[in-house]
Amino acid sequence: MSEQSKPALLLAEFKDPAELLHAAEKVREAGYTQFDCHSPFPIHGMDAAMGLKRSPLGWIVGIMALTGAGLGMLLQWWTSTEAYPLVISGKPFFSYQAFIPVTFGLAVLFGAVTALLGMLFLNRLPKPYHPLFYSENFQRVTDDAFFISIECNDPRFSEAETGSFLKSIGGTSIEILPE
Repeated sequence: MSEQSKPALLLAEFKDPAELLHAAEKVREAGYTQFDCHSPFPIHGMDAAMGLKRSPLGWIVGIMALTGAGLGMLLQWWTSTEAYPLVISGKPFFSYQAFIPVTFGLAVLFGAVTALLGMLFLNRLPKPYHPLFYSENFQRVTDDAFFISIECNDPRFSEAETGSFLKSIGGTSIEILPE
């Protein structure tokens, strides 16, 4: 790292998923809040080890699916009773049984679009640039490596202290990545 570039984060490698899980617990217990764990596959219990809360995405998707269903039913009610009140086969103007397919379809459409957009928004994606992308060591994360990165905007971050802390909990190949 050059003299003028400011550090963006510290990256430490761990040997296996169990060690990464225990290291994440230690990092959280030490008071770090701006850190992330990277692994080639999901690790059961990692959310709890990192102290992450449940995602609100399920509630958001559910509310929007119900909104889509309600709007679909409302639109069909309005068109069949107010805008174009036609008697078809002796059925009442508001024959809800015929409206179920469109109502269900709109619920699925609203839910699916909300799930996609909500996931992108809550994960702050797309992220075309991140300092991790320029680490030669980090390129192995999709194959067989396990990492913890602690960002410099964490209140407890100190280049020397955080680096020695990561070493003390089993981190190897500690790397300081510039912005």
